Amino acid sequence: MTSLNHDIQDKLKRLNVFEKLIVANLVVFIIALLLRNVFTLSLNCFELPSAFNDFITQPWTVVTYAFVHYDFWHFAFNMLWLYFIGNMFSNLFNAKMGLNVYFLGAIFGGFIFLLGYNVFPDLFPNKSRLVGASAAVRALLIFLCAYMPKMEVRFFTFNIKLWYIGAAIVVFDVLGVFAGIKDPILGNAGGNLAHLGGALLGYFYAKQLLKGQDIGKGFEKMMDSLSSLFKKREKSNLRTVHRKKSGKVAGYTKAEFNEFNKQKKIDLILDKISKSGYDSLTAEEKEFLFKAGK
Repeated sequence: MTSLNHDIQDKLKRLNVFEKLIVANLVVFIIALLLRNVFTLSLNCFELPSAFNDFITQPWTVVTYAFVHYDFWHFAFNMLWLYFIGNMFSNLFNAKMGLNVYFLGAIFGGFIFLLGYNVFPDLFPNKSRLVGASAAVRALLIFLCAYMPKMEVRFFTFNIKLWYIGAAIVVFDVLGVFAGIKDPILGNAGGNLAHLGGALLGYFYAKQLLKGQDIGKGFEKMMDSLSSLFKKREKSNLRTVHRKKSGKVAGYTKAEFNEFNKQKKIDLILDKISKSGYDSLTAEEKEFLFKAGK
């Protein structure tokens, strides 16, 4: 039994941040399944209510709703998207930025959901509750589409630009909002509204990052502060050593780097991001990547 626990812990440590999110969603899905089928209960305290008065008493639900799934296909599609998009994201950016986009997408999607129901009550007369990671996954997808519009993915036997897929999904979400307003029983206007909120956050995040501004830094610092409360502080006798910047570009001297063609330069910088994260780039490398993205 001890050996099994060690094996499980070892495998969990090797998972990337998005795979850990999938595991967390899976655990909550199994718990929700058991509660519904065995005790006829639901995770109401983790669902995001559409009524603002109810939300005030349960503010944590603007985050926790993104981990709650009751329908198998809803869960399966969200996790498949998260797995594939997460792997693409991990090859380009660091884990903390991935968490920033994911959670901010969920939060912004939740607030757009609340805004729709409380500012336009005539359009959304029926009370509802929001669940699912769709808004967070949309944020990651549209972030990649906006940041790397020329990125291509394999679709069966041919390549297709990722932003084509992102644009098609956004169009379906817009149509879903209007369909849900027209027929609240069959449609899901609130859910599609949250999807659009996540997509909007992902787009804005990517565009600001291309300008050199990481809008998720404040959220990241807040989460680091919260996590530090649960960690034991250990004294260290090691001294901090400040290294001088080498002045190199993607590991090469400026003269060597300038001899490469444009695509080679992009590949070198992306390789550096995959190894050390976006924050490791110099101002010159960020500027080159920004111009190349255009």
